[in-house]
Amino acid sequence: MPRRALRRPLRLLLVAGARPNFMKVAPLLREFRRRPDRFRARLVHTGQHYDEAMSDVFFAELGIRRPEIHLGVGSGSHAAQTARIMEGFEKVLRRERPDWVVVVGDVNSTVACALVAAKMSPPIKVAHVEAGLRSGDRRMPEEINRIVTDALSDLLFTTSADADRHLAAEGVDRRRIHRVGNVMIDTLKRFVDRSDGSDVLRRLKVDPPFALLTLHRPSNVDDRATFRRILDGLERIGTQLPILFPAHPRTAKMMRAFGARAGAVTGLRVVEPLGYLDFLHLQKRAALVLTDSGGIQEEASILGVPCLTLRENTERPVTVSHGTNRLVGSDPGLIERAALRALRVGGRRRRRAIPLWDGRAAERIAAVFARQHSSE
Repeated sequence: MPRRALRRPLRLLLVAGARPNFMKVAPLLREFRRRPDRFRARLVHTGQHYDEAMSDVFFAELGIRRPEIHLGVGSGSHAAQTARIMEGFEKVLRRERPDWVVVVGDVNSTVACALVAAKMSPPIKVAHVEAGLRSGDRRMPEEINRIVTDALSDLLFTTSADADRHLAAEGVDRRRIHRVGNVMIDTLKRFVDRSDGSDVLRRLKVDPPFALLTLHRPSNVDDRATFRRILDGLERIGTQLPILFPAHPRTAKMMRAFGARAGAVTGLRVVEPLGYLDFLHLQKRAALVLTDSGGIQEEASILGVPCLTLRENTERPVTVSHGTNRLVGSDPGLIERAALRALRVGGRRRRRAIPLWDGRAAERIAAVFARQHSSE
């Protein structure tokens, strides 16, 4: 009998555009490139985050080769930025003709590249890593991005059972849904010990105990009244211990527009954005994390660090039910009371293990792609 022809490697384009995306694509690239007989994976960096502090430093720290394709779109309004990404990515797809476009998270790059791939002629299949997350708040641009991307995707990789339920309720064929765990936790588990070697505490001249703050969502930093309420809530916390605040470029811009009020908060130390290993070093040692970031809710829960989310809702409810997270919104009194309680009880809130958040999500994703390719 004639020998069956060897199947060519599956051609994948992985899309990253903003800081959280890099921690998600790193384990995927590592897993795909470990099997060159099965996969040919290339990285597209849209340039949605384009400065060294927000993107380039991550390539070296996470062991990612420089992106083969860089769109360099830069900043802009949601419409302008999304349009530039779509225009640039369409040219890439016409040239590369991959078998799959793999998008992660919920940023503008995610939805823009999924939309272009789905509307190609013929369409290019889309896989969404971190599918099915829902906050229920469509005022969040990320919520719109999540819903649209999931509607366009052929494979949907989820992190938790609630995400599976959301997709099923929206009519997604269950055969396309694969719960694989959390690729961001793959990266955390791989690098948490390495982060111990960071000298960031020495450079910042701070010793534990301290709190760690991040803020970047427009609902928090674009509204002067909301921003002020959050800062008021931080005031008493800062009398108990220093609050380190690596300021996102967008947040720093709004702080300048609102004046120097943030610098007047007791104990608040605004510092430049940090690399992944430096930030992980601080997060692991923080007495308390305050954030409006989804990924930091996840990381803090795995690290066992008390986390207060400065939002009214979360698309990651498993971090509340199983982890260390608590929603406090922008109410100054609630922020203060919750923070002081976390500090008073000494830190580590009891938590339950989150299923499949074990550092092997990328391995499971690669296995799904391998089965898909074998069956075609």
